[in-house]
Amino acid sequence: MMPKIFELLDTSRIVQRYEILDFKQGLDFHFLKLKVEFVDDSVLYVREFVSENEFDYSCHWQDKTGDFPIRWDNSPHHPQVATFPHHEHTPNVEESHEIGLQDVLALVQQQMENTRL
Repeated sequence: MMPKIFELLDTSRIVQRYEILDFKQGLDFHFLKLKVEFVDDSVLYVREFVSENEFDYSCHWQDKTGDFPIRWDNSPHHPQVATFPHHEHTPNVEESHEIGLQDVLALVQQQMENTRL
């Protein structure tokens, strides 16, 4: 599981560099916190805990000025959202789905490409 995450980051054309802020791994789980810097100087903060029975995540993307365009997470604090616990902040709380780093990188890349048009 972990090598795929690093392979995604290492091969992405929008990732400038990344920093592992925390990493713990056991026989049946891993916990990871990352800071990912993109070629447009925006930053993505990633936190994920994965085990056989659990997947907790938060991906917080902010632009180079520190304003945040979007955050995806599954913290169980918005039960009114139809896709509970999955939601996104844009800054309004909106429906979302379970999302992984590969999905987030694709969305960020798409946004960068749309911005350049």
